[in-house]
Amino acid sequence: MKSQEVISVAIAETSIIVRSGLVSVLKRLPDLDIQTVEITSKEGLQHCMEAHSLHILIINPQFEGWFEVDAWREHYPQAEIKVVALLCAFVDANRLKGYDDTISLYDDIESLEKKIAVLMNFSEDEDADQDALSQREKEIICCVVRGMTNKEIAEKLYISVHTVITHRRNITRKLQIHSAAGLTIYAIVNKLVELSEVKMKL
Repeated sequence: MKSQEVISVAIAETSIIVRSGLVSVLKRLPDLDIQTVEITSKEGLQHCMEAHSLHILIINPQFEGWFEVDAWREHYPQAEIKVVALLCAFVDANRLKGYDDTISLYDDIESLEKKIAVLMNFSEDEDADQDALSQREKEIICCVVRGMTNKEIAEKLYISVHTVITHRRNITRKLQIHSAAGLTIYAIVNKLVELSEVKMKL
C-alpha cells in the first residue's frame, strides 16, 4: 500500500479540537505521505478550492449548516476530489448519500489509513505478497523482539491493544513464524534490529 505520492487532504470542521486531532492522526499514518489544509468556513473552502489541488475533502456534514455534497460537486465538475463525511455525531443515512466514504471519531489509525488508500486506488500488490510486511508490522516485530508486551507496544505506537494483536496475527500468517524466538531470528537476519537490542529471556 505504500505510495511515494503526496496526498493533499482538506479538513473542513469548525471544532479546533476535532480538526487538529485529525490532522495529527493523518500525519502519523506510517505508509502514506499526507499534506493537510484546515478549513473553518465555507468561504475558506471556496478559497481552498481555488488555491489547492486536492485529492480528498474530509468534511463534517453539518459544516456551517448542512453541506450539500451533490450541489458542491455540480459547482466543481472538473474536480476529481473524493469527499468523505467526518462523523462527530449521529447523522441520518439519507444525509450521507453522495459521499465517497465516511470516517468517525471512533475509527482507529489502521482503518483510516486503509480507507484513504482505497479512495486513492493504491495498489495492494505489496499486501498480496505474503512476505511483504507493512512498516507498522515491522515496527511491531521490533517491539516484540525487544521484549515489549502488547500493552507497551500499543502505548508506544498510539494504537489499541486489539490492533497490536491483529497485526501480530497478520505477521504470523505472512511469515509463518509462531514464536517470539522465530521472530527474533527473522528480525536479526533481515536487519530490523541489532543483536544488542534483543532482550534475552533465560
